[in-house]
Amino acid sequence: MGQGRVIIVGAGPAGVRCAEALVAAGIRPIVVDEGRRDGGQIYRRQPEGFNRSYPTLYGTEAERARSLHQTFESLRGSIDYRPETLAWNIFDRQLYTVSAGVSKALPFDALVVCSGATDRLMPVKGWHRAGTYSLGAAQIALKSQACAIGRRVVFAGTGPLLYLVAAQYVKAGAHVEAVLDTSSLWKRVCALPKLAARPRVLVNGLSLMRTLRGAGVRIVTGIEPVEIHGSPEDGVSGITYRSRDGSTHQLACDAVALGYHVRPETQLADLARCEFRFDAETRQWLPAVDQDGRSTVPGVYLAGDGARVLGADGAEIAGKLAAWALLQDLGRPVPEAERDALRRERGVMDRFRQGLVEAFPWPAEQAARLPDEAIVCRCEAITAGELRRVVNQMGACEANRAKAFSRVGMGRCQGRYCGHAGAEVIAHAAGVPVEQVGRLRGQAPVKPLSIAVREEVE
Repeated sequence: MGQGRVIIVGAGPAGVRCAEALVAAGIRPIVVDEGRRDGGQIYRRQPEGFNRSYPTLYGTEAERARSLHQTFESLRGSIDYRPETLAWNIFDRQLYTVSAGVSKALPFDALVVCSGATDRLMPVKGWHRAGTYSLGAAQIALKSQACAIGRRVVFAGTGPLLYLVAAQYVKAGAHVEAVLDTSSLWKRVCALPKLAARPRVLVNGLSLMRTLRGAGVRIVTGIEPVEIHGSPEDGVSGITYRSRDGSTHQLACDAVALGYHVRPETQLADLARCEFRFDAETRQWLPAVDQDGRSTVPGVYLAGDGARVLGADGAEIAGKLAAWALLQDLGRPVPEAERDALRRERGVMDRFRQGLVEAFPWPAEQAARLPDEAIVCRCEAITAGELRRVVNQMGACEANRAKAFSRVGMGRCQGRYCGHAGAEVIAHAAGVPVEQVGRLRGQAPVKPLSIAVREEVE
């Protein structure tokens, strides 16, 4: 293909480094970003008028965040930057976007999707109550608006993000009632050989736990959330969990932040008709990419956590590799020695990722124990019992068939929050492997559009 029009979706770590590499090669890409400012979720910028320091906002990653922001500022005159613009569909080599109530179809010759990741969630009875947030939402409240989600917050789930956000709340002066981790300490010990692949990151993770313990925060491991208590009028009032010995405990709180690591945001890759493959380690479907980010669709590249979750620094590497893959496909020269070095560095990161999967596993078994009255799909208020009914009475053992009969995944989030857990409920009820259930197919628009949106031809 000739140079043509190159579009990057996302201005987080992967998108910025991809744009940097393309600009260095003489290409002026369009950068479409849903956010108001660059940085993505991990390096989310504070609003204008806020003056918190980089160390306050980003902790140990302050210098990396500063470098990314400075790079983006230096690129502004060399890219076509379109902030506050939602990419809502891909069809017939066109990216459909909407901004300020106007929808446009942008033809592309090459598309690099750097869509990032979103929270991976396992329902618990009562999680639909006001005051229950995802870890990502809790972090956004702190970074963007300098406010906590409650006066007494419980963080529950598993994974590094659980401890990161809890520690950020402590450092901001918020009261963290407890951190409840479904993973056991023993699993982390067993994963140490792989986690040791990145000693600095491992030490940073341990320092987060020291911060929490130093603040007197209760950390309980090997638990299972049982119920989030509260009322429609007052929202969350507490949480009950079951410990390893089977005993139950209740904590008073007015907010709960839930999260089980993160998962790639893959809806745009799905709409681009990229192939997906089941990843048995994490029990989810992921887009198929080669080592440099080429998807199975020519001219479509996937980079960063939207393809494989390797963290912010891994996303930066993936953004560069995807840009160089694109350039190579254009017949342009690429820095082969630097590319090979980055591939090796990413291999180390992948070993660390495998360690995280072992240390903080997705608690699939919890889906089987969800009571029938527990809501799985918060958008449509679909319970675990309703999902089991469409499996047992209607034979809906595949994700999209269950969606058609029950409306699970049809709401505002399009299955982002309930899709993985719903698949686990279906698999257990049907007595089949979760990969046999399949995945919810992506539908446009990937997020709701106002009925007042008007089309404009570009």
